[in-house]
Amino acid sequence: MNRDLLRDLSAALAAALLVLAAVLVGTAIEHRDGTLHVGWPPLFARWDPHVGPGTSAAIVVAVAVVAYGPLVAARLSWRALLLSIWGTGMAWTFSLALVDGWHRGIAQRLTTRYEYLQVIDRFHDIPHTLRDFTHHILIGTPDHWPAHVAGHPPAATLTFVLLDRIGLGGGAWAGVWCITVGATAAVAVLVTVRALTGEALARRAAPFLVLAPAAVWMGASADGYFAAVAAWAVAFLALAVTGHRPWATGLASGLLLGLTTYLSYGLTLFVVIAAAVLLLGTRRLRPLPYVVAGALVVPLAFTLVGFDWWEAYRLLVTRYYQGAARVRPYGYWVWANLACTVLIAGPATVAGLRRAGAASLHKDLRARLRTDAPELRLALLALAALLALLIADLSGMSKAETERIWLPFVMWLLPACAFLARPRAWLAAQATLALLLNHLLLTGW
Repeated sequence: MNRDLLRDLSAALAAALLVLAAVLVGTAIEHRDGTLHVGWPPLFARWDPHVGPGTSAAIVVAVAVVAYGPLVAARLSWRALLLSIWGTGMAWTFSLALVDGWHRGIAQRLTTRYEYLQVIDRFHDIPHTLRDFTHHILIGTPDHWPAHVAGHPPAATLTFVLLDRIGLGGGAWAGVWCITVGATAAVAVLVTVRALTGEALARRAAPFLVLAPAAVWMGASADGYFAAVAAWAVAFLALAVTGHRPWATGLASGLLLGLTTYLSYGLTLFVVIAAAVLLLGTRRLRPLPYVVAGALVVPLAFTLVGFDWWEAYRLLVTRYYQGAARVRPYGYWVWANLACTVLIAGPATVAGLRRAGAASLHKDLRARLRTDAPELRLALLALAALLALLIADLSGMSKAETERIWLPFVMWLLPACAFLARPRAWLAAQATLALLLNHLLLTGW
């Protein structure tokens, strides 16, 4: 066994021990005083071994990607590869969701008392509702919003309102929307990796972007949809700073970056990933005026209607500590959240990040970035996503349920798997973890 592989396995083992510690310590805390408010620490889930209609399909997709994924990714034309990533990603996510059955796995996910579809009828006058939005964030106010509506800017809920307006109302359409759009996040990440590091690394990363344990929570979660919007914002920025129609791609990036901040307050941390893209681009400043112009559109529109983002966020912080966050111990979640990240990113990503860290430890990063150093560029992109995730962790505003909340960031950790040798073995580990999680636990989101 060579030294690099031994170190990869050691990193994966250390991550597994972190998860084990989070399970054991979390279970002890929950049994002692019930302050974690999760059924199977550190995940918002409960132990429920089961199979379902999607079991056979999930196994078939997993076996096919493990057996043929690396070879197909290397040989397909680029456009065909992107379509394959989207199609296979949807197949993997739908099949995992259907392990819980159509209703429980897809149609009912976004209809619970916490979710967006509970308030569709309150948006009959959209401008008025947006002006009045902040008056219903705090618990104790008249008709206060459900947790997820209060916890996000109104563009999140407004998405499902507009789907309802065009005849795609109800939980089934909402679930299908989130999975279908969410699966494009992998395509956006792949486009970014190719633009910044070259096609070879992008092709090596492609199977890992499909066969990720994160798919367990991508279907059907609104955060999967948020992940796609944020990913395309970064992808267009990468195209802009590498000279691909900078005015058009820069404007598109700005529009989506603005929308991202009105889908989730926490996704403002994507500025860290965007900064890394600017650093790695060959034409960093040329598209910036277009990006800035585009980024102003969505905030300006919501502000003119009467929604105050800053006031809403201030109230959200208060609302956050009116709920379970008031008793959830920071001392546990600040490291148990990272165990959740291991479970959604998988052992291959842990090993890939180890290699990314090693690649970034160079005496003269600036000199290497001026030369053709695709591995270093990929490493810095993945580590920027890790930095954003760690900031979210330390903030204390992400105590628990991060297996769902951090999906947008985890998508940018997955390309680090391109560094790994023996991809089929690592893909098998990713698929096995996803199948075990989905069949042994009933996830809450």
